[in-house]
Amino acid sequence: MIIVTGAAGFISSCLVGELNRKGFKNIVVVDDFSKTEKSANLEGKEIIAKVPRSDFFKWAEDFKSEIEFVFHLGARTDTTEFDKSIFDELNVEYSQKMWNLCTDENIPLVYASSAATYGLGEFGYDDNHEVIQKLKPLNPYGESKNDFDKWVMQQEKQPPFWAGLKFFNVYGPNEYHKGRMASVIMHAFNQIGETNAMKLFASHNPDYKDGEQLRDFIYVKDLVAVCLFLMDQKAESGLYNLGTGTARSFKDLAIATFKALGLEPAISYIPTPEDIRDKYQYFTEANMDKLRANGYDKDFYTLEDGVEDYVNNYLKGHNYL
Repeated sequence: MIIVTGAAGFISSCLVGELNRKGFKNIVVVDDFSKTEKSANLEGKEIIAKVPRSDFFKWAEDFKSEIEFVFHLGARTDTTEFDKSIFDELNVEYSQKMWNLCTDENIPLVYASSAATYGLGEFGYDDNHEVIQKLKPLNPYGESKNDFDKWVMQQEKQPPFWAGLKFFNVYGPNEYHKGRMASVIMHAFNQIGETNAMKLFASHNPDYKDGEQLRDFIYVKDLVAVCLFLMDQKAESGLYNLGTGTARSFKDLAIATFKALGLEPAISYIPTPEDIRDKYQYFTEANMDKLRANGYDKDFYTLEDGVEDYVNNYLKGHNYL
């Protein structure tokens, strides 16, 4: 059986759907199922059990011999939450228990790290293990992800295969429940639908023009394809960046959204709030050499192709993947 944590959430529910399409039906989903706003993400998907997050390790005592693979993608991801104890419990301690289970039972593990570990990018965006101790994340969420990565680096005993995936800016279907934490593409779609226009943050950095702040945007379909590749190939264990390797601007994103909607761009700029200006990232771009060197050769969606697919096949009809 395959375990998927955070299964009712955005990325994990897309992964469950893709596992189903690949013929995997022996899936156990783990999450806090009391949050009903996410329940539609799992409708129609074939699973064999739902296990509440708080009950999982007790449940695993009886079924651990049947577990073949774990995708541990569940986490507290709210970057505006500043209660460190919440992140310690859900993102560090829970993940340590999952690591130990997989180590003890010889179960391969893929877990979600984050590009938030890179902070302002002072040390670049290379997924080498030597830089982990130097990184300076900008918020408790990023700190918790880096704390777990650092803990992993210290472990002598490991699962037979493991990969920690540093997700960059992920967008795509099944994020309807995320509210303010949804992708910029979804916010752009909603804003353009309401006003026929889009407001972006102005630049407060002389090296970047308004709207030309850069991010590595990755379509969730590419992300789950990499997850399945790692499950199948079990490449070299380690931390892996998961972006496209190509940074694109917020202006590019907005133009692509207008185009997908068949509208002429109408973009204006507003000041970036002062309370986040000193922590605002002007550039992120994943170095994807390690994943490519380990055999992943599939092309990633371009921003334009990903936005067109997302807008016309999902957002317009409020459809799910």
